[in-house]
Amino acid sequence: MGVNLCSVLAIDAGNSKTDVALLGPDGSVLCSGQAGGFQPTRTGVAAAVDVLAEAMADAGLDQQEGRGPGPRAEHVSACLANADFPLEERQLAREIERRNWGRVTEVHNDTFALLRAGLPVGAEPRGVAVVCGAGINCVGMTPDGRTARFPAIGRISGDWGGGGGLAEEALWFAARAEDGRGEPTELARALPAHLGHDSMAALIEALHLGRIPAGRRHELTPVLFAVAAAGDPVARSLVHRQADEIVAMASVALGRLGLLHEEVPVVLGGGVLAARHPQLNDRIAERLAERAPHARIHVVTAPPVLGAGLLGLDALGSPPLAYGKLRAHFG
Repeated sequence: MGVNLCSVLAIDAGNSKTDVALLGPDGSVLCSGQAGGFQPTRTGVAAAVDVLAEAMADAGLDQQEGRGPGPRAEHVSACLANADFPLEERQLAREIERRNWGRVTEVHNDTFALLRAGLPVGAEPRGVAVVCGAGINCVGMTPDGRTARFPAIGRISGDWGGGGGLAEEALWFAARAEDGRGEPTELARALPAHLGHDSMAALIEALHLGRIPAGRRHELTPVLFAVAAAGDPVARSLVHRQADEIVAMASVALGRLGLLHEEVPVVLGGGVLAARHPQLNDRIAERLAERAPHARIHVVTAPPVLGAGLLGLDALGSPPLAYGKLRAHFG
């Protein structure tokens, strides 16, 4: 593929998968690719950026270091999971710049891609976004450049939930229900059954000994929601706590930006929220209305790489029609 220096290389890299798309200045998608999860805190920065290179190769944009014709794009818009501190953003930006994929590189936490994708067409950058996928995070911004964000690095930064966290909590309650330390719950039957075992004891042993890949734990989150929808009190309490955590993050971010009493979008995204489980999303709407009565919830189901692309078009100063074309491509 030839170089297009009026283009945007949009990158969205999450914990579970990475998407890239090369965009023309008119918002057309020239090519796209996908690769695995992006986890620099586990693999190191260089190895994590290698995953971005795999997605580039999947898009037909493979380019060996030190060879090839030069930058692939005018602007690299990289929205990356685990870019939670300014230092991490700078480290990742330097590594991406070293690959010579674009003339200019901007790195943002991937939650900013969700916020950008969820803003109304033509709206100023003003609002809050909460992502609840494998993990959980929240960011907010205003047109004058102020932002609100959380470290979002797990329990040590006060986080609770996300798909991975919900699966772990469900396993904890199910284990205690089976051995008598906790109250009864249908989770004690449903979780092992989903993974092919007849008891929590057998499932715990299989997980501990590595007989079940760690990635399959995320399959337990939909099971938790199904058990909650059937009326199980323990499962329902976990779903309600997740809703309350999301409302807490959103309302605190709105408060930091002085937006609690203004009409402003609150964008929700990530696999857990995009699934629109009524017990989760309805409770979020109810509780958020109590704390931020003028907030307007919008659930984003489009791929997050859309937001990275929109941020790139912003940087290029693309015309309004380009934004419409890009949004239409990603549905």
